[in-house]
Amino acid sequence: MLQRPWVALKQVLLAAAFVAGGGSALADFDRAGTVRLATTTSTENSGLLNDLLPRFKAASGYQVHVIAVGTGKALRMGRDGDVDVVLVHAPEAERRFVDEGYGAQRLPVMFNDFVIVGPPADPAGLQQATSTSDALNRIAQTNSIFVSRGDDSGTHKKELTIWRESNVKPEGAWYREAGQGMGKVLQMADELDAYTLTDRGTWLAYRDKSRLRIAYQGHEELHNPYAIIAVSAARYPDLNHQGAMALIEWIRGPEGQHAIATYRKSGEQLFTPSAGTLARR
Repeated sequence: MLQRPWVALKQVLLAAAFVAGGGSALADFDRAGTVRLATTTSTENSGLLNDLLPRFKAASGYQVHVIAVGTGKALRMGRDGDVDVVLVHAPEAERRFVDEGYGAQRLPVMFNDFVIVGPPADPAGLQQATSTSDALNRIAQTNSIFVSRGDDSGTHKKELTIWRESNVKPEGAWYREAGQGMGKVLQMADELDAYTLTDRGTWLAYRDKSRLRIAYQGHEELHNPYAIIAVSAARYPDLNHQGAMALIEWIRGPEGQHAIATYRKSGEQLFTPSAGTLARR
């Protein structure tokens, strides 16, 4: 079996540290063996990373320390040099991150879509909506409760975009900003008989625990692409850029893409691999 190049390099570095005989050298190597990944709550809530990362460790030897936050916070951590790599889902914010010199390159990994879930009675009549704009206008016009992430996450950014494109200003007692991750928001929406926007992957992971049902889905505006970006080595030379690139190569390579394609919850595929596509500018 051919040895992956980054595995061989790690073994050389370990041997060199051992020959040097310094405990501190080994401690430095241990730090070099960890990749800090800032990512969205959806990749963790869906269970995807729990499936992928042990495979990556077995292939590369790298341990990945996951920091699951909203996309906005993940990108801020990258800007501050607090992580080695980010895996996020807000294309416009990602492009700014790269254009401003904080990220090396925005590379597609996978996609799913967003759905609007709500109470089984569907008081706003979203199942009869003919467009995303129609769906959101129905929520506002009926004063049906809508729970927003309100946390600058990729899901929150998408939600604000589709409200704006629908010419609806979300405000009033019916619009609740949670400032929480997707799992908490789904729980709140369930308790309040409310609607919310969620990525399909997290929804499928939580569906069996909830009374909510998909009320609206399937339109192009709800496409949800994920990209991975190594934090700039030129701006932050002390980061584990080698480990970040190993993760990027693996997750976009045949083994990682196959693992994404075959990951299931309740028999349903949560994400579609997309490393073969070009990142849209």
